[in-house]
Amino acid sequence: MAPLARVRNWLDERFGWDELLAPLRHKTVPIHRYSYWYFLGGITLFLFGVQVCTGILLLLYYRPSANEAFESVQYLMTQVQFGWLVRSVHSWAANLMIFTAFLHMFSVVFLRAYRKPRELTWVSGMLLLFLAMGFGFSGYLLPWNTLAFFATKVGTDIAGQVPFVGHRLMIFLRGGEEVTGATLSRYISAGKLPTPQTATAGGMTIYQWTEEDVKRAQELLPKIANGRKTRHKKQSAVSNQQSAKAKAKKQRKKKKE
Repeated sequence: MAPLARVRNWLDERFGWDELLAPLRHKTVPIHRYSYWYFLGGITLFLFGVQVCTGILLLLYYRPSANEAFESVQYLMTQVQFGWLVRSVHSWAANLMIFTAFLHMFSVVFLRAYRKPRELTWVSGMLLLFLAMGFGFSGYLLPWNTLAFFATKVGTDIAGQVPFVGHRLMIFLRGGEEVTGATLSRYISAGKLPTPQTATAGGMTIYQWTEEDVKRAQELLPKIANGRKTRHKKQSAVSNQQSAKAKAKKQRKKKKE
């Protein structure tokens, strides 16, 4: 047995990962015509992964302060090896992710895939779309240049035109009456803290989980529980056999003495 397989089996005996992943391995994919409409969700997920990887690399050099944000971006673009490439990929992947997410949701509407039993899938998908747009808006300010400053000012001014709560919403988005360093700190916290990332992961899980998966999981859970019981019985039987052999050896030694 290969060393990696031994490590995997050793970890599985202690955590039971195979049993937890068993419902996910029986995903039912409907028969379709392999149309390009069905690829948009996977493309959006791929671009999200690109965003996460390149965003982590950019955070290694980015300095989240009003005095150093612009200089750190310029240093990344001019001095860091392949820094311009990572930032360009991050920027283009963000735009393409929003574009493919919109196309994906439009395809759901056109194909009427939001009907029963997919209502929660549609709702979670729309929440993910709004969350991605919020990430894109907050990330647009991070370079802290003239374009980012006035784009954020215009965007928050639009939010300020909402009746009754517009002014309060604008102050909440800006962290004050004007776009300042407090706005930059607020947007960094909104896009980079674990809370929005956890919300995104939870929303993606709900979006991928269908009614058929729930039924299959309900069928597999009793089997998983029975398998765990039989495995514990086998382990206890093996341990009893080993203890019995050890006692027999001790008795033999005593008889010899």
